[in-house]
Amino acid sequence: MRTAIDSSVLLDVVLEDARFADRSEAALRSAAAHGALVICECVLAEIRPAFARGEIELFLEDWGLELVPSTRESALLAGEMFGLYLSRRRGTAPSRVLPDFLIGAHATVVADRLLARDRGYYRDYFRKLALISP
Repeated sequence: MRTAIDSSVLLDVVLEDARFADRSEAALRSAAAHGALVICECVLAEIRPAFARGEIELFLEDWGLELVPSTRESALLAGEMFGLYLSRRRGTAPSRVLPDFLIGAHATVVADRLLARDRGYYRDYFRKLALISP
């Protein structure tokens, strides 16, 4: 089983979030026990500021996190779902693709499920995506 990981879960662990760190770490360990852990470029970029130079590679290696590049299919799906989001908001939304759409589409295409503290986008726009929450 391949589990895509959202940045929120990784940041909980890295930043030792008082409210979520223990649950996120337990969920990561459980997901790792059931197969591969993957991230996309967006997640890597979002977590990078939490590390000193050179530390991120060690973190990725320690957790067995594999960077799996986005595909044409996932980029198109992200754009399609973002377009749906914009149509529901009647143009009041930001004009750039939100990271959650890129992460959700990537997980839909390259993984079996997504480990995330759901903020609504995943459930609302990626209904076929299996979600697990810490």
